[in-house]
Amino acid sequence: MTQPATDKLDGAVLKVAAVVILGAVMAILDTTVVSVALQALALEFNTSLDTIQWVATGYMLALATVIPVTGWASDRFGTKRLYMLAIVLFLFGSVLAGLAWNIESLIAFRVLQGLGGGMLMPAGMTILTRAAGPARVGRVMSVLGVPMLLGPIGGPILGGWLVDSVSWRWIFYINVPIGIVALVLAWRLLPKDEAGQVGRFDFPGMLMLSPGLALLLFGVSRIPSAGGVGAVDVWLPTLAGLLLIAGFVLRALRVPNPLVNLKLFKDKGFSIAVFAMSFFAMSFFGAMLLFPLYFQLVRGEQALDAGLLLAPQGIGAMITMPIAGVLADRIGVRKVVLPGLVLILVGMVIYTQVGPVTPYWQLLLGLFVLGLGMGATMMPIMSAALQKLKPADVANASSAMNIVQQAFGAIGTSIMSVVLAGLLATKFNVATSLGIGAASVAVHNPATHDMAASAAADAFASTFIWALVLIAVCVVPALFLPKAARTVSSASGEGDREDDGEGAHPPVMLGGH
Repeated sequence: MTQPATDKLDGAVLKVAAVVILGAVMAILDTTVVSVALQALALEFNTSLDTIQWVATGYMLALATVIPVTGWASDRFGTKRLYMLAIVLFLFGSVLAGLAWNIESLIAFRVLQGLGGGMLMPAGMTILTRAAGPARVGRVMSVLGVPMLLGPIGGPILGGWLVDSVSWRWIFYINVPIGIVALVLAWRLLPKDEAGQVGRFDFPGMLMLSPGLALLLFGVSRIPSAGGVGAVDVWLPTLAGLLLIAGFVLRALRVPNPLVNLKLFKDKGFSIAVFAMSFFAMSFFGAMLLFPLYFQLVRGEQALDAGLLLAPQGIGAMITMPIAGVLADRIGVRKVVLPGLVLILVGMVIYTQVGPVTPYWQLLLGLFVLGLGMGATMMPIMSAALQKLKPADVANASSAMNIVQQAFGAIGTSIMSVVLAGLLATKFNVATSLGIGAASVAVHNPATHDMAASAAADAFASTFIWALVLIAVCVVPALFLPKAARTVSSASGEGDREDDGEGAHPPVMLGGH
């Protein structure tokens, strides 16, 4: 498909973007909405919090299992068919989860949801990239980034309201109208793409990468509740996952058609973008755990109010994200991402100084500045990874980027949880696994409130320093992101990259089939 001479997003691309955003909103909101409802679900099914955590963990593991397969399936069956199948699976799982009669059935139906949800983001990213072409990747990635950045903010607000005012079942039923609209629009608006000629399915690779990634994420997710990495249910699955992933890597370098094409990492731009995304995901997802916890634990806010207090971050991201997409296409990714990281660092510095009575205007200002930076950072990094690739590589690259985001996001969340729990445990003289609980009890006790709130705030400030360091490290690979914009040839419509001092690259087309 020949790209138009103009670099503006035309009506056809905007229609495709609308469909993909609906799917992304459905999947991302569901993840964050459910996290708020876990306590209510534990009471509803009369079970422990350890058991109810499998409602979230089962979804995450299903997500991790299916993402590696998505790249091959996109090329083999066509992205439109795969995207519609993902929506159907997600809808079917949502309806059944809403009808769940016990905890076991709920966990099983969440796994079904995860199989659909895991395909939505990488397949949607592939569809958008191919529809827009290389000259407009930054712009369409900024569109896709809206639900990715706003989901963690809007989800807790929606989830808190549904659980408190309606019913826990509606945290799943809410997906049904969104999903039906997305399915109809996908059928009507997404461009047809034919199944491609791809090699034989890498079944041995799937048996290593999918369970390897699932075991790694499971082990890492157990760190906070286990109180560290020494517990058997942490190091054993983590080690097994790493060994399986290492086995996949060694095999993928020798076979002709691996499940995920590791030769993509020979592309310098792709490798640098993946490296930058790794540190960004650790810091972003880790910090997103800390912000609401600070408001609830130190400042005594309810879950819904804590979610509302995060709104300035979303507003900041909404302001810069569309501008960042345009600028990334026009002046190059590096010149957008570096100022964005500086803004994140400035906002994070405010939170490294938090106390028990820090004025709310300072806290909200810090979140707003953080949002401005995040809107200029996350999706431009993703667009840098995809801009220079051949059309045949886009689906594989989208899967690889989503794997990196899921894995390092989980690692970042666990790092922040363990650091915070350890600091709280030291200050309140309890075991690491009891740190957050002990702090909550002391803060809510009028006799110990002032001293406990001060100690807890100090622990949060120290933990935010870790997030600050991870973002600072992200600056290093960002310095090597492409500094020149991709231009569009009016004669042929092909995207070409200007020389960025490292040699020119041949024209690349990412148009749909």
